[in-house]
Amino acid sequence: MSETGPKRTDMNRRSFALGVAGVSATAALGPGVLGSAAHAADRRPTPVRHGTFFHEQTLWDSVEGPLVNYHVHALAVLPDDTILAVTEGRHQVCDAGPRDLLLRRSTDGGETWEASRPLVTSAGGESWGNPALVVDRRTREVFLFYMLSLRLPQNTSCSGDSGDLYVISSRDSGRTWGNVRNLAGLFDGFPYNWALHGPGPGHGLQLKSGRLLLNCSHRRVIVGNTVPERYYGVAPIYSDDHGATWKATGEVPVQVAYPMNEARMVQRSDGTVLVNGRAAAGGEGQRIVSVSADDGLTWSQPAFDGGTGSFNAVDAGLLRYTGGPGSRDTDRVLFSRPDSPVRYNMTVSVSYDEGASYRYQRVINERRSFYSDLARLSDGTIVLLYGCDGDLASAPRRVNVCRFSLDWLTRGRDSLRHGPRHRETVIALADTDREVTGGAVDTVTDPLARRGERLVLTPEQVGGAAEFTFRVPRTGDYELLLRYHRTTDGALATVTMNGSRLPAFTIDTTAQSADGYDLARIGATRLRAGRHTVRCEVAGTGRGGGTRLGLDSLSLIEAPGSADVRAEVVVDNDRLGFSLVSGSWPTATADPGYWAGNYRTAPAGSGERTVRWRPAVPRDGLYEIQASYAPGANRASDAPYTVVHAGGIDTVRIDQRVAGATEPRGGSWLSLGTYRLSGGLATSVELSNDADGTVVADAIRLLGPQE
Repeated sequence: MSETGPKRTDMNRRSFALGVAGVSATAALGPGVLGSAAHAADRRPTPVRHGTFFHEQTLWDSVEGPLVNYHVHALAVLPDDTILAVTEGRHQVCDAGPRDLLLRRSTDGGETWEASRPLVTSAGGESWGNPALVVDRRTREVFLFYMLSLRLPQNTSCSGDSGDLYVISSRDSGRTWGNVRNLAGLFDGFPYNWALHGPGPGHGLQLKSGRLLLNCSHRRVIVGNTVPERYYGVAPIYSDDHGATWKATGEVPVQVAYPMNEARMVQRSDGTVLVNGRAAAGGEGQRIVSVSADDGLTWSQPAFDGGTGSFNAVDAGLLRYTGGPGSRDTDRVLFSRPDSPVRYNMTVSVSYDEGASYRYQRVINERRSFYSDLARLSDGTIVLLYGCDGDLASAPRRVNVCRFSLDWLTRGRDSLRHGPRHRETVIALADTDREVTGGAVDTVTDPLARRGERLVLTPEQVGGAAEFTFRVPRTGDYELLLRYHRTTDGALATVTMNGSRLPAFTIDTTAQSADGYDLARIGATRLRAGRHTVRCEVAGTGRGGGTRLGLDSLSLIEAPGSADVRAEVVVDNDRLGFSLVSGSWPTATADPGYWAGNYRTAPAGSGERTVRWRPAVPRDGLYEIQASYAPGANRASDAPYTVVHAGGIDTVRIDQRVAGATEPRGGSWLSLGTYRLSGGLATSVELSNDADGTVVADAIRLLGPQE
């Protein structure tokens, strides 16, 4: 049955119980006793499936049993279209508690699934975790990597201190699995005293060269080490002999500012390999990326990247869907994650520029959402495996699998039949004619730049600028996407096209915590074929006090409809743009309804305690300003928000006892009104404790500009 939207199809208790009862005695004994078999019979590739469809099923459910929890997954589609889904079956809601590794298998494109069966069993309380699958499409052997997590006696947390890698494999599409191999010692030569080595999770790659490559994350023991002292890092493993032997690659350069942890990789069309990972410290933020030009042996310096947005630190899915090295097909990369500062709102997006930006996206599940992985059937069906639902913030109730078409994902704006009608002209600013006034420009070699180099403008004073002249290939309607570089001493900058064709777009290029790339959608306009100019000017100091301006590329995009991007600017109570003006405002998490990780409070007073939000307004116009807070009975009925806007200053008093409007991504939002704002940093919102109860300072956001 085809659907036009997400559907919940939960297994009932009887069907789950029958599935467990159907586990074979051989499988229950674990991988050490399983034999291998001949290759599964080849099947003809399924014809490409057209049309819009969406299906969803539950594979594991902790309420219907038999285990307490199912969390952290692996997913792969084999050359014969068999789908393998592996999850941790947890006996406790704990990352280092007793865990089994469970397999479900489908041989009909995900229509039906074999019963859940254990591949690795926690016979004596062992903690087997981090499943990751790697498929050799030349030999048709599939490898399952996993880790044995151990805790030191003095570790009172629920995370392991050490963990070694193990691997089993199947040569018959997952029916039977061979003997276990211990890969201990692969990372002994690294200088960081790493003790825990986590494969994946999710899936690895087979590169165009045939090399098998799997991401592995690493850290020191928890006991005795603070988060910065754990030296989180990534160093994959690879095999050039079809999995007979495995070796460690070099590491992504380890830096405390970039604590890369669970990650995914994709090979880009130019042959380079991109790794995209979460920041291990948790909270909300951008992803950390690095690239390799030698099939994963060495890696570039890491950086944050805003291409996938800012969301909760969580394991996310990344998949080459079409295109890639040597292909003439459209380059498409898919990305899945909970698109929220907390683990809600599972979303899948598609990129047409190798992951630099993501144009279309669709929400799969607005409720709690956790780890995910992506795969593709030969008929083009997208497969998503993800944890979802439940009452726990740290672990899902169930693990679901979704199957849907590219048409459904993009709402008909792209399909394998008619294509995306998407065309991008990339103008590398480091290689473009330019005129610099009031400053100096340096060219920096950077593998993370779109064309390998970026520019740095250091102005003599505010007003320094670089104007770039470029050619538009044909007359048409274009969206303009600027990729720029954030630094801790970044500038406030304005971007204009042809003097006045588009309203000035303003960006604060200050980094949140460490250097990285971000995107500015500076407008849509009709351009004639021929020469045009874009001017990037330092208009003032950024919110970090700096004036340095980093620039990468300007993209001219022709595509149907507009990109799925929220027109909002959010400043949370612990992010760039928020400051404590006076008094103490301790953080809290006791009451629900707040945005992201926490909120701040101050007792009733006479205004001696004040906080300020200072958003970067992208362009002149009318904006609605909203405030989020955690409501409660002891809250102020007259919390005073003072808005500084283009027309003056207004104070709006809000009853924080009453909840605002909630939404899947979090927060309890109430409007402070609509105001005309000037592009830049002139707008501010202040909140004081001049009120009759406890005042909550959480987040503010701008919606607009309104037309």
